[in-house]
Amino acid sequence: MIKHIVMWRFKEGEQDNMLLFRDRLLALKGKIPEIKAMEVGININPSDRSYDAVLVSEFESMEALNAYSTNPLHVEVSEFCKSIRTESASCDYEF
Repeated sequence: MIKHIVMWRFKEGEQDNMLLFRDRLLALKGKIPEIKAMEVGININPSDRSYDAVLVSEFESMEALNAYSTNPLHVEVSEFCKSIRTESASCDYEF
């Protein structure tokens, strides 16, 4: 199994779009079969060193994660995210 974690910082004034992004990302769970589990959280304790939101998701394999990453539905949500974020960080690991 693969755990896929992504964190984002968003541009100032993008609060509504950040929530829209979260909802669009969560909606992928029922549409992309490779997603085994997914949760998206908005940071409730922001600081200078924290991120605004995080995705924690699970996939059967790296092949499944790659299929998710290149799925047109995910690409569309990812492009929207790129337009409202300032930076991101990710980590994938086996568990």
